[in-house]
Amino acid sequence: MGRTSDANERLMDAALDLIWEESYGAVTIDDICKRADVKKGSFYYFFSSKSELAVAALERLWETSWKARLDSVFSSSDDPLTRLKNYLTSIYEKQVEVKKQHGKVLGCPVVSMGSETCTCDNEINLKIRELLSRKRRYYESAIRDALAEGLIAPCVPAEKAMAFAALIEGCICQARIMNDPEVARTLPTVGLGLLGAKTAAPVPAQT
Repeated sequence: MGRTSDANERLMDAALDLIWEESYGAVTIDDICKRADVKKGSFYYFFSSKSELAVAALERLWETSWKARLDSVFSSSDDPLTRLKNYLTSIYEKQVEVKKQHGKVLGCPVVSMGSETCTCDNEINLKIRELLSRKRRYYESAIRDALAEGLIAPCVPAEKAMAFAALIEGCICQARIMNDPEVARTLPTVGLGLLGAKTAAPVPAQT
């Protein structure tokens, strides 16, 4: 099988990278095996289908990347508006970095895959909805804290977290469509404005 100790992890990482760079429909199992340097027979040792691989890869993305990042940015050691502002700023910075590395804006791999597969693959759709729901709980927690401290306008935190997520996901999709990370540059200002924040958030300087 060859390097079986990490072959499944390399398959998951390769799948996410390729799907993010291209699309779920365009990427084949052969493409994934080639990128991962894993034989096709070994692929079927670990996964029964591309769909099953995608679901596992999405959970791996959460466990190895998203959760640690969200835990750090949304740490209660920072005030709630700082948590939200820093997160929004990091989105813009990430898209700038990705365009420099890949030559194009790639947006969010989870949102892009979700938009593509939502009507044709129930298992992937359920996993993506689960991940986005987990992420919204971080937003909602910060919004609840901001509300308790009188830093934002009165609201229903769960509803506002959903609107906050929609703003982020829509902005990232627009940045990908326009191939321009600058679409996301004002997210901190717009996002805190959506919450009715009592203090203005500075727009991050262009780099």
